[in-house]
Amino acid sequence: MNITKVVVRPVDMNKVCAVASITIDDQFVVHDLRVVDGDKGLFVAMPSRKLPNGEYRDVAHPINTETREVLQKAVLAEFKQMMASVPES
Repeated sequence: MNITKVVVRPVDMNKVCAVASITIDDQFVVHDLRVVDGDKGLFVAMPSRKLPNGEYRDVAHPINTETREVLQKAVLAEFKQMMASVPES
């Protein structure tokens, strides 16, 4: 699996810093990944939906730790690059 494109859009929603989309092997897109500023630093949360009972369930997610790390590394690298290019106010 190769992540061939990452698009990150900044947002300001509580602890969510950005929303991202990734393209896998130039063939499959996953939207609405979230860059979250958590207690232990930045991490990538998978797209999810709210169930009728109020819980959230991921609608797409990696099957193993290695894949999650590849995905997170790609999204956070793009997020950090985007933040470095934003002029300070």
